[in-house]
This record gives sequence, structure tokens and C-alpha cells, in this order.
Amino acid sequence: MSKTLHKPLFLIIIFILHSFTTIHSKSFNFQKQKQTHLHFYFHDTVTARHPTAVKVAYAPTTNTSRTLFGIVMMMDDPLTVGPEPGSKLVGRAQGLYASADLNELGLLMVLNYYFMEGKYNGSTLSILGRNAALTPMREMPIVGGTGLFRFARGYAQAKTHSADFKTGNVVVEYNVFVLHY
Repeated sequence: MSKTLHKPLFLIIIFILHSFTTIHSKSFNFQKQKQTHLHFYFHDTVTARHPTAVKVAYAPTTNTSRTLFGIVMMMDDPLTVGPEPGSKLVGRAQGLYASADLNELGLLMVLNYYFMEGKYNGSTLSILGRNAALTPMREMPIVGGTGLFRFARGYAQAKTHSADFKTGNVVVEYNVFVLHY
């Protein structure tokens, strides 16, 4: 008798779970995945009257390390259409980067691209990865996003446009390729 009661209950649970999954997947529109390419310039200004990146932590040996190993910088860097400082602002790169390599300038990048213009206004893309800053072309993973970039994945290619090694100020060209729903 108990086997007969469990069979309908099991079928009811399966039906409910299937219904929830179907409703849930339709609400996120999983069937319509999009691919987006974004192009912008990242302005990291550490030496200026109003810097956009500041040192928040360092190790006792940071200043004697040729890679500044252990330094942690917090940033709120402008993202612009062109490489000029006065170019149209499209968003901000907000987060931190830290020197995490003893042998070469290898940065741990933990940041959000926060978009403030046009179609993507209010949306974000999240980066978590290694940036070998002195190589001509770097690639970092997109690990998520919000708004129109919900469930995002992809990669960001970075290429230094200009660098002033006296001041530490850098402009980096980004090409970002994202899959999202």
C-alpha cells in the first residue's frame, strides 16, 4: 500500500519541479543568447591632483621589489570612447588590482566595468583574472555581469595605448567580447 502512495507523490513532485524549471528558464530568456563586442579606453591615473587609483595596502618589501609585489590599488577609472582624457565617458572601472607576481609585472585584477551611457546604462561586467601588464596583448576573463549583462561570460583583451613610467599613469585600450542573455 505504501508503494502505491509514493508513486503519485513522486510524479507530482517531478511535475512541480519541471514546471518551475520551465517558468524559471523562460523568465531569464535563456533561449536568446547574445554576443556583444565593446571597445573603450581605460584611464588609470595614479599621479594627478585627483587620482583615479590609490594605494590602499603594501607589503614591507613592496618598495624593494622590481614588480612592486604586494601593492594593492583601489580604482575608479574612467572608461571612454577614445584615448584622450576629455573623450566621452561611457563608464567606470571600479575595483582593485594588486601585484601578485615576484618575477614579472603580473596583476590580479578584481573589478567591475560599470556602464553609464546608452543601451548598457546601469549594467556591469565583472573581471577576475591575471593581467601581465607589460605584454603587448593581455586577456582576462569576464566572470559575470548585471543588468543587460546578466549571466555574462567572455573575455577582455587589453593593449596598452600609452604609459608614463615616471607618473605611473596609463591608458589601456580594451576590446571586450561577451556572451549574455
